[in-house]
Amino acid sequence: MSFLKRKKASAPATPPPPPVPFQEEVVAQEYLVRIALVGRSSDGLRLPSDPGVVMALPGIIEPLSQTAVESIPPLPLDLADAAPAIERFNEVQQWIMARRDVSPIGRHGLYVLELTDALDMTVDTFICGLLHGDTDTSGYPDYSAIVGGLATHWDELSGELIVRAVVGWGGKGLRGDTGRIGTRLVSALYQQVLASGFSLGQAEQARLPSIGLRSGLTCAHCGFEAGNASAFYCPKCGMRMLRG
Repeated sequence: MSFLKRKKASAPATPPPPPVPFQEEVVAQEYLVRIALVGRSSDGLRLPSDPGVVMALPGIIEPLSQTAVESIPPLPLDLADAAPAIERFNEVQQWIMARRDVSPIGRHGLYVLELTDALDMTVDTFICGLLHGDTDTSGYPDYSAIVGGLATHWDELSGELIVRAVVGWGGKGLRGDTGRIGTRLVSALYQQVLASGFSLGQAEQARLPSIGLRSGLTCAHCGFEAGNASAFYCPKCGMRMLRG
C-alpha cells in the first residue's frame, strides 16, 4: 500500500554562492604617447630700420645652418587666427593653408616654436634653418634635431628692428644632450648678431604685449591693427601707423 512505502529523503538545499569581492581596478591595456616640445629664445637686440640690414639677416645664420636658410613672413591678415594646435580645427586648417609652401624644416620649426609661444607669427618674421641633427626620408627633422634662427619684428615706438635668437626641438622622445646643444646654439646666434656690427644695444622688451582690444591704429601698408594706442610704427612691416 502506498502509505506504507518509505518516503525518499528530500535533497538538501543548495547553499548560495559566496559573495564576490568588488574589484576597484580591473586589468586594462594602457596606451601612452609622450610628446615633448622645447623652444628657447634670447633677449632682443635693437637693429637699425634699414632694408639692407633686413637683407643681411639670412647671412648671419648661414655659418651655423646645415641647410639653406629660409625666411618665413608673418601670417597674412585673412589667416591671422591660424595656429598649429590640432584640437582647434578651424585654426589648424588656416595654418595648413598658410604654410603649405614652407619647407618641412621650416614647418617643423614653426610647429614647435608656435606651440611653445616662442614665436608670435602675427608680427614675427622667422628666418631659420636646420642647426643640428638629421632629417627623416620625408625631409622632416627627427626628435633630437634642432631648428632655429632669428625672429624679428619692428618696435612700435622707435621703428627699430627687434631681433631674437630662437631654437626649438622635440617630438616623441628627447635626448639628454639636446638641451645643452640648444643652449649653445642660442648663444651662438646671439653672438653672430652682435658680431655683425648692426646691433644698437639690447631691447627693453623683446616680445610684444598680448593684443587685446583694438586701438583703431591701422597700418597703411599691410592693414595690421595694433593693440597699443601709443604705437607709431607697425610691428609687422615697420610702416607708419595711421592716426585719427
